[in-house]
Amino acid sequence: MRHTAHIILLIALCGAMSSAYATAATDSTSSDATNTITEEMPSDAVTATADTVRSDGTWHKLARLLRQAQQFLDSAAMRKVDPHYIEVPRKPWRVILRYKETEVDADYKTDLSFPEYKERLVWSLCFEPPISASVGIWAGYRGTGISFSKSLVKNAGHYFSISSTGAKYGFNFRLRRFSTEEATFNAKGYIDNELIYEETVHDKTYDPVWIRSVYLNGYYVFNGRRYSQAAAYNQSVIQRRSAGSILAGATWYQSSLDLSEPGNAPFVIASKDIGRIKLHQANIGLGYGYNLVPMRGLTINAMVMPTLSVYNRVKVCKYDYNYELNYDNLPTDGYGQWNPETRTWANGEKHKPMDEAGKWLEDVEGWETGEKTSYGRVQFNVDARLGIAYNWSDYFVGLQMQFNRFSYKMDDTKVVLIDGYARASFGIRL
Repeated sequence: MRHTAHIILLIALCGAMSSAYATAATDSTSSDATNTITEEMPSDAVTATADTVRSDGTWHKLARLLRQAQQFLDSAAMRKVDPHYIEVPRKPWRVILRYKETEVDADYKTDLSFPEYKERLVWSLCFEPPISASVGIWAGYRGTGISFSKSLVKNAGHYFSISSTGAKYGFNFRLRRFSTEEATFNAKGYIDNELIYEETVHDKTYDPVWIRSVYLNGYYVFNGRRYSQAAAYNQSVIQRRSAGSILAGATWYQSSLDLSEPGNAPFVIASKDIGRIKLHQANIGLGYGYNLVPMRGLTINAMVMPTLSVYNRVKVCKYDYNYELNYDNLPTDGYGQWNPETRTWANGEKHKPMDEAGKWLEDVEGWETGEKTSYGRVQFNVDARLGIAYNWSDYFVGLQMQFNRFSYKMDDTKVVLIDGYARASFGIRL
């Protein structure tokens, strides 16, 4: 019933409600007259009338399901709520305009040891795109709705989310895909644990690096009678007095990092030939949230939830290229033309050293050579949020911030993803 209610509600956002009631009423009062008239109608007219009746019946069913969905969401918002602490607004529909700034960091670190030489190499690759700004809109009934936003920065992608909140639960789905060309490469060399050299290079990649993330989060509020997590984040209800609660949460996070484009060959080669990474992680946690109400209409929320990953799956796809890094300044002449069918140069070599002038970009090619899937150990992550909301009778404003850290470890490689945002919003109740 809960899933059906949510689906029907989203259909209602397109305005089907009013027309459904009107059509259903007409159908109910005129059924007897229709049976009499059809005896005198031509067959084509009778067929058309029958189609109309079937269509009216469909709209009648839709109106009934919509009414059930509204009743369910009203009940979820008001059930067992203490009105001295939580106010459920009389007007259930809300439209919110949002301005959001997002920051995402993807750090890829490898620690390699060579005991026979007493050497150790530590290198990291960090993709840190500029903070991106976006504008969007959220629309929904009670605590359930959908939102879409468009980035104001080139190649920063789109955001799509679905959210639902009740007195004791909350659910949020967020999808994002974007590209970046900002990269920082750091390498450190040790002998007998003594730092011998360190090099850091910050530059743009020749081809874009694509990052995609899916975030699915749900939580349960133990003190839902007096505390509302939604009061400071989507303003579906209003917190009237200060209160707090323990929260139990679960998160599914998956992301992919794709730097396999031929122009990024130097980064892939330095990353042990890993061109694509797909990460899947399930987290469970227990945290605490508190709403401070210093004055009527103003709510300040803080929530922290440490989590443990109970499922870690990492899939890497390796690539090979017709070029290699030129560590020893080897000559690049005499290789001839590249043959893509045999994947060899004219002189029989499979790899040609990259030249400093960048001519290798003219005929570099890459291909996937294999993939590997591994399951990592338990990791510690954190979900932290801060929200401020102020309500008038029919209008409200808000400021929300959220920080998520996800980490994965596979063999000698560790991946850390940081996803955070700050958002300002203005809404109206209808």
